[in-house]
Amino acid sequence: MARYDFASDNTAPAAPEAMAALVAANSGFTPGYGSDPISARGADAVRRLLDADAEVRFVASGTAANSLALAALCRPFEAVLAHEHAHVCTDETGAPGFFGQGLGLVGLAGASGRIDPAALAGPLSERDVAHRQSPAALSLTNATEYGTVYSHEALAALIAPAKAKGLGVHLDGARLANAAAAGFDLTRIKDLPVDILVVGGTKAGMSPSEAVVIFDRKLAHRFDARLKQAGQLPSKGRFYAAPFIGMLEGGAFVERAAHANAMARRLAGLMPFPLRHPVEANAVFVEMDEPTLRRLHASGWFAYRFLDGSVRFMCSWATTPEAVDELGAALAALV
Repeated sequence: MARYDFASDNTAPAAPEAMAALVAANSGFTPGYGSDPISARGADAVRRLLDADAEVRFVASGTAANSLALAALCRPFEAVLAHEHAHVCTDETGAPGFFGQGLGLVGLAGASGRIDPAALAGPLSERDVAHRQSPAALSLTNATEYGTVYSHEALAALIAPAKAKGLGVHLDGARLANAAAAGFDLTRIKDLPVDILVVGGTKAGMSPSEAVVIFDRKLAHRFDARLKQAGQLPSKGRFYAAPFIGMLEGGAFVERAAHANAMARRLAGLMPFPLRHPVEANAVFVEMDEPTLRRLHASGWFAYRFLDGSVRFMCSWATTPEAVDELGAALAALV
């Protein structure tokens, strides 16, 4: 039977802190649709994490969170600039365009998932014409799809020219915990400035839940109606907020991510195949041909071939040193 320990951080179970908070939330009666005290407490925990006064909403998936965020920043005849391999461009099945009623996506180049400033400069310098969707928003990802981490300064260098052109800014933080554990200061996000942020819960060790953080409060106008229309305003909203209470109030959000990052570094140190990207968060990408990947699968370990042709190994809060060493031995046997 295939082992999915390293296939994705989505394959891991929920962390004990998240599950304990869910159980604690499952008591008594509360108002519905996010108007309950547990949702309020979860939102306060997110605001403390970011040291920001912002609107916070909880939804079921990163795809929904990103797509609704982008829909709030763009009109249907406008476009979003993002890395060409960003999740919004490659893995969301057109959801941004669906929720945004036709908004477009423009992919930008850049090494290891980080947008090259020169690639951003081109679209920003183009004049508006009636025959294409002009950009209205910039979408960034931290940590990136390739496990690299933008510094505050690198993000600021991309955001400043976008803001100068009047674009809104969205930050996809599906693995924001891993970026924080790598040294990215979450309290400085509001100063970049980012208009709307997704704080990933699922990949950080929670049951399915993501937080949409709206720094620009003008975007919060009727946002709950947008959520309801999209099927993302659950009646029992406390169960989306509760995992954030469990993971944030005691510090497990970043502590668990630090462990995942450490396991990725451990795996990288055992890797007999060339690394394709720097190991800065919880991902390891390597050069591996298809026959070797098939042999790895046959040996009982599953890993994905990623967008750039490399093979990806993801570590999670639940990855153990023993599992890393087992995989390392299995990989060594393939060489």
